Order: sequence, then structure tokens, then C-alpha cells
Amino acid sequence: MDFEGKSRRLRERVKLALPVRVHCRETADHEWVEMSRLVDVTPFGARFALTHPTERGRLLQLTMPLPRQLRCFDHVEDQYRVWALVRNLTARAQTGAGGELLLMRYEVGVAFTGKNPPAGYLRDPSTLYDVESFSVEGNALYKLHEAKEPGAGGVRSEMTRLQVAVSVRVELFDSEGQVSASEETVTENISRRGAAIWTTLKAERGRFVRLTNMETGLSLIAAVRAARAGPDGIPRLHLEFIDRQWPLEGIE
Repeated sequence: MDFEGKSRRLRERVKLALPVRVHCRETADHEWVEMSRLVDVTPFGARFALTHPTERGRLLQLTMPLPRQLRCFDHVEDQYRVWALVRNLTARAQTGAGGELLLMRYEVGVAFTGKNPPAGYLRDPSTLYDVESFSVEGNALYKLHEAKEPGAGGVRSEMTRLQVAVSVRVELFDSEGQVSASEETVTENISRRGAAIWTTLKAERGRFVRLTNMETGLSLIAAVRAARAGPDGIPRLHLEFIDRQWPLEGIE
């Protein structure tokens, strides 16, 4: 397709409530599949909602019956299979009559990156990416480069973490998005954007957990950036919050 010669309408969002199958590999050993519906779409990206947590920079594989005029390749296939990069995410909580949390939904905006994932993804599916440039070459739509994770490798965020013990519950999700394991513990340190917690739960880098303040009931979703044992031999998880920031009022 000669995108530059086409009408600008091809770049505008088309509202199509088509079913879309979303496949995500959080780590080499953990993956999930969720069926959703598009909110809108262009030849270069789409929006839809998920109940599974994800984050900006993650790669997802989408399968959908996209109209052929909106495709960039595989025009004769019944289903359009395209890799997509999460570019933005908005968390929306559904609560009950008493204010209790019933369900978290995530409205996701993605950029279609092409027919195949980067080679680095095959080695480590938890790798985060960013767009380097737009370039329609063969079946690739965007050139990607690996993004630097703020909490990876023990790198501290620009925000100072407070060395305080906040009572929390940490919950690990299974492939169906349900809580598969939980534990009550305390933080080793915490900031608005992340925390380190002591826990015996096994969660690899790239997995997602829910962290709940036992005093206030506030729950946030966090990505695991590292799992290690400290000099004291106690295992820790280093987390980065992805949906909101942790309020520090009252503990600063």
C-alpha cells in the first residue's frame, strides 16, 4: 500500500467493535490469552480494553478479522495477525455499591509493529520496547529499540524511596487473570512509583502483581522488575507501579 498517497482518512480512527484475540507472554514460562473488542482502529494501531494488567512498552500479538483495506500485509488471510506495542494505558476501577473493588479494566492503545516480533523478544518476552522510527519495510511498520526499565537491574528511580515498613498484601495472577497466590508482608522501602517488598512468593521479572495497603485498602498493579535475595538471605521483589502512583501522605 502507498500510505503517503492515500487519503488521510486511512490514518483516522475507524470505530469498529470487532472481536480481537490478545496473546501476551509476560515471561518465558507465563502467558495469557484474552478475547476483547476493538474500540477503534487505523492501519497502524488500535484501542481495546483488557482485564489482564499490562504496561507501556509490552508487545502483544493480536488476531482479528480486520477489513482488508485497513491491513498493511496478509490481505488475503481470513484473520489478520499483527504484533502490537502498548503505547498508552488507562486503568479504570469498577466498584460495588459499598465502594469495594470488583474489577480492574485497562484501556490500551497500541501501535501495530508488523508481522514478526523483534529477535530480542524471542529471547526474553518481558523486554520492553519503544518506537525508534516509522518505516514501512516489507511486513514491518515500526523500527523498535529496547527501552530502559526504570527499576531494572537495581537502578533506582529519580524519586527517593522511603525506608518504611508499610503493611501490604501482594497477590500473584494466573493465566486467567485470577489471584493464584497471596501473602501479607511489609515493604522494605517505597516511593510513589515503586517499592521493594519481602515475600516468599515466586514471581519472575516481567510478571504483574497487585499490592494492597492493608490499612487503607488501596490496591495498585505493579510490574516485577527484579527478584532477588538480599545480604540477609531474605527474598525480595522490586516493583514498579504501572496504573497509578502510591500516595505517600502520612508516611513521608
